[in-house]
Amino acid sequence: MKGLVIKNTGSWYTVRTDDGQLLDCKVKGNFRIKGIRSTNPVAVGDRVTVKIEESGERREERGWIVDIDDRRNYIIRKSINLSKQSHILAANVDLALLVVTVARPETSTTFIDRFLASAEAYRVPVVLVFNKTDQLSDDERRYQQLMVQLYETVGYECRQISAATGDGVEALRPLLEGKITLLSGNSGVGKSTLINRLVPGANLRTAEISDTHQTGQHTTTFSEMIGLPPSPSEGGGAYLIDTPGIKGFGTFDMEREELTSYFREIFEFSKQCRFSDCTHTHEPGCAVLKAVEDHYIAQSRYQSYLSMLDDKDENKYREAY
Repeated sequence: MKGLVIKNTGSWYTVRTDDGQLLDCKVKGNFRIKGIRSTNPVAVGDRVTVKIEESGERREERGWIVDIDDRRNYIIRKSINLSKQSHILAANVDLALLVVTVARPETSTTFIDRFLASAEAYRVPVVLVFNKTDQLSDDERRYQQLMVQLYETVGYECRQISAATGDGVEALRPLLEGKITLLSGNSGVGKSTLINRLVPGANLRTAEISDTHQTGQHTTTFSEMIGLPPSPSEGGGAYLIDTPGIKGFGTFDMEREELTSYFREIFEFSKQCRFSDCTHTHEPGCAVLKAVEDHYIAQSRYQSYLSMLDDKDENKYREAY
């Protein structure tokens, strides 16, 4: 029996089968260790094969996930679980909305750039959603405009919204139509509030920001696919994948020589470097270093690139960015 994984609570997975059933499933033990070095060998968005067995005196049905279809793409990050290598946030997605805030809490440019690079590596389009515009001071608003200008210049679409007031939220709906969209970001940036706006009746729990540390508290503890109300222009089929808030985003399975191509503007300037194997750190005739010096490449983006070059230090990914 084939189906789609729509929820992951750790050891249990909810699968919606092709005939419309909702099954609580576990992964077969031998399948879990079949060369999959991940905290979650099965992710929300996976197409899977399920077998049903009866168990117990009441002959209750239990589903077992026995195979995963090839993934079209996925978003993956290094895990803080030292016994594993990676954590898959979601699979087979059409779009990622990265929700960020310039204050309360502040999303670092390094976190944004690491997420964008990972999405580039796995061919997932990203839209940056700047939330909490209603809370910004004049200085914070100016800083946000600079951030928007930076990422739009690189080539990423940016939207500015307030999930709390609803300002700008309706304009997101056309982006989501007919798509499976991953919603991600740091804890406290307002993902649950945004989903509650987009999906009336979702009633996801929200939490206040810590006054002491200006950080968010985890209100989502598992990943789940949520159906969006159909719009007049489509017959349904749009989904959001809500994921737990993440503090850091360590990159995974990226070779140093590939990293340049995951930063769009660095890749363009790298074509003019004197050496084809230029690392853009010290080499003579490096067009990237010259572009940074001349402010054609933002210093923050270049620093993010350098920090990812350093990720061969296997402990680095455990730090929060």
